[in-house]
Amino acid sequence: MKANRPPAKKATSDPVTRYASDVIAGIIIAGPHVRAACARHLDDLKFGPGRGLSWDLPAAMRAISYFADVLCLNGGDFEGKPFVLLPWQKFIVGSLFGWKRRDGSRRFREAYVEAGKGCGKSPLAAGVGLYMLTADGEMRPEIYAAATRRDQAMILFRDAVAMVDLSPELSNRLVKSGRGERCYNLAYYAKGGWFRPIASDSSGQSGPRPHCALIDEIHEHRDPTVINIMRAGKKGRSQPLLFMITNSGFDRTSICWEQHQYGTNIVSRAIEDDAYFAYICALDEDEEPFEDESCWIKVNPSLGKTIQKTYLREQIHQARGMPSQESTVRRLNFCQWVDAENPWIDGDLWRACEVEDLPDEVFAGRTVYGGLDLSGVRDLSALAYVVRQEDDSVDAFIDFFIPRDGLADRIKRDNAPYEAWINKGFVTATPGKSVDYAFIVEAIVSRSMSFDMQGIAYDTYRIKDFIGDMDEGNCDVPLVAHPQGYARASESNLWMPRSIEMLEKLVIDGKLRVRLNPCLRWNSGNAVLQADAKNNRIFTKSRSTGRIDGIVALAMAVGYAFRIDEEEDLDDFLNAPLMAS
Repeated sequence: MKANRPPAKKATSDPVTRYASDVIAGIIIAGPHVRAACARHLDDLKFGPGRGLSWDLPAAMRAISYFADVLCLNGGDFEGKPFVLLPWQKFIVGSLFGWKRRDGSRRFREAYVEAGKGCGKSPLAAGVGLYMLTADGEMRPEIYAAATRRDQAMILFRDAVAMVDLSPELSNRLVKSGRGERCYNLAYYAKGGWFRPIASDSSGQSGPRPHCALIDEIHEHRDPTVINIMRAGKKGRSQPLLFMITNSGFDRTSICWEQHQYGTNIVSRAIEDDAYFAYICALDEDEEPFEDESCWIKVNPSLGKTIQKTYLREQIHQARGMPSQESTVRRLNFCQWVDAENPWIDGDLWRACEVEDLPDEVFAGRTVYGGLDLSGVRDLSALAYVVRQEDDSVDAFIDFFIPRDGLADRIKRDNAPYEAWINKGFVTATPGKSVDYAFIVEAIVSRSMSFDMQGIAYDTYRIKDFIGDMDEGNCDVPLVAHPQGYARASESNLWMPRSIEMLEKLVIDGKLRVRLNPCLRWNSGNAVLQADAKNNRIFTKSRSTGRIDGIVALAMAVGYAFRIDEEEDLDDFLNAPLMAS
């Protein structure tokens, strides 16, 4: 409550430091990472000179004033209005241009901004680009709105073009190439520079030498190609800036998550990098935005200005009516990282099932049920092992296999650190360009020496090839058909909707113990379901964000371990009360 807040600091003409002080004092409500960024600024005012850092308030104010004096907003009610920065935007712009190094150049060379949808990140980035093009004193400045696709790069660039059109000063100094929506370049002949969109799918890659690279929607980038291109090109500039903006994402193996984690470590001072600026909006732990509106401002710093509470209420209402939209609303509007766009299982629930120390001895001499997803011969294959304990809890682990040849391409395509997983023993690399099924057979034979292998539930894809390798390898473990769709296998009574429900029940009850494997965790975060008219649900690889082979194999193995003949037995299992938390 207001009465419990610390007394306000004395007003200052420095809006950056005032914002930081007000956040720390609780006058401005902000999330944990923004509070950390503000504390970093205040600490650097005290201790930064010892590291060669100095705070240049006139430089900060010059950049902040540029927005209101030169730029206008565009679209809807904002059309033609001066671009007066909000306090959080002043903190970002002022920090980027006010902090200096010992040699007088700017301190920050990379910036990462993560905030809710509709807060004005793209116009802010466009304004930064125009400032660095026209007011930074750089000769031949190259400014890029960069993305993986040209249409994506054009979104931010169109904001810059609209600002030029609405600014008499800029429209007199900059020359457009193309008209209207087809404008593709803003030339600044006085300095020999330009501002243009660029994309990794059409750029030619080697040419850019950016003074400023504006990279939008980092959460949509499947690999670091664009960032790496811009980083490589700025080495010849004396004080370049790589400015990244994004909503929160849904893939914890992505380049966006990497930047998010790095940024949070920087502002918390777990890692020291004086050249990296981060402004990351997030909720505090245990805050629930669907129930408590008071936390909304933490992830929507423009709340009441560019985005209204009525809009957020509508988003929540729709998410409650359409559960498939919930994760998207949480991610885009409330900066909550999710494990898939519409994830199969909550990431925290899954991680609670992981056990670091689950040795083979747990499975020795026990009846073990297998699940095999061969996938493509050039992709990831998975073999799951499950033991059903007397209390109907389950212990499990997964063997993964991937071909060694072409691994670099798969790492880039899947955005997964396969090499690191192979080196740590979480994934087995087989020789050649395709998975050698003989290695999988060898693993089964080896496990069978200490495990009582009841059999292996399998997907029919490529199973004939695998059976041939089993015959050659003298592997006599029974194979049991497990369809992947909505149909039931008449001979085995196995089908995916049942197996998924059984696996979900184990996870939710806390009765699944699975050996920690980061590849399997990645699979669980990628998994997405689709349902038929009767709400029977199956995994869908086409809509998943990455590989899900390990989860598919585990579901089959669990379904096999709980295989039943009577429907009533399944109902008893699924309707059993949840364990107390």
